[in-house]
Amino acid sequence: MSVLTQQAILESLKTVKYPGYSRDVVSFGLVKEVAVNGGAASVSLQLTGGNAEIAARLKGEIENALRLVPGLERMHVEVRAPAGQTAPVQAGNPMSRQAKLVGLGRVIAVASGKGGVGKSTVSVNLACALRHLGATVGLLDCDIYGPSIPLMMGIHDKPTISEAEKLVPPCSHGVKLMSMGFLIEGDAPVIWRGPMIMKTIQQFISDVEWGELDFLLVDLPPGTGDAQLSLCQTVPLDGGVIVTTPQEASLGVVRKGINMFEKVNVPLLGIVENMSYFIAPNGERIEIFGHGGGRKEAERRNLPFLGEVPIYLEIRQGGDTGLPVVVSNPQGAPAQAFISIAKCLRDRFV
Repeated sequence: MSVLTQQAILESLKTVKYPGYSRDVVSFGLVKEVAVNGGAASVSLQLTGGNAEIAARLKGEIENALRLVPGLERMHVEVRAPAGQTAPVQAGNPMSRQAKLVGLGRVIAVASGKGGVGKSTVSVNLACALRHLGATVGLLDCDIYGPSIPLMMGIHDKPTISEAEKLVPPCSHGVKLMSMGFLIEGDAPVIWRGPMIMKTIQQFISDVEWGELDFLLVDLPPGTGDAQLSLCQTVPLDGGVIVTTPQEASLGVVRKGINMFEKVNVPLLGIVENMSYFIAPNGERIEIFGHGGGRKEAERRNLPFLGEVPIYLEIRQGGDTGLPVVVSNPQGAPAQAFISIAKCLRDRFV
């Protein structure tokens, strides 16, 4: 006679796909409890989106899958709807939580399909540019393995703990910040698996006293992995910004980032082309990585082109010294490139 085990129940649940998606309910993190007692099993799911019809459909499919597990005599399956809803989101999307977190304002993810395109540089300067325009801004560094926001914003203070036992984000140049770089020592590596990354990002959203923000910018790591999916599960994003460089090698990977946002129903606010060109000391314009690829991709995908950022020595220096160009010289050409893009983003929500 087969002995019923928790692992056997989990393996069975992995065969149940969320309606409309290729991923199963286990990998989505929807399974909250699996208990086994003799020949009886109890399974509990907490949905992060969807509706009663989807919940009922999932319950039926789970029960059908469990009936095939050897040794199972009795079952109890519970599929719970989202708790604490304050604002609706698109029904049927497991990647978004239906409760819009109070006070976070517009939540905008800054992403790229590959590293080395200057995504964090763009995030930092856009955050400072929005602050320059009068907005209250937070910046969340979701690159758990390679956090760079503390260096670029010139601050390494550790967060304090509030009376409510939440993290109080440090503030630099008028922008509230949270990053794994504030919580680790020096160059200590972060050697974590996916579930730990997801839990950390969830805590950075819900267990931080962000206060009242107009905008929360989220600097995503390159790619389309756990950090990006966890963010979409944790808080409804108001939009995503894609950063690319002009050459086709960058654009080819960036398209995957665009497809990721579309897959999880996050509106694309537009594309930024970084490192567009370089002006040599003699005034010659040099297009090191080509030019115009970002604009062409935006036109091809019918997306807004937010603007281009040329290669300026001042931008690199600002990142290395913790004094972004938008802060050090807001009237200069390097800063104005970011301020122009920030105005485009702000105007989308005015």
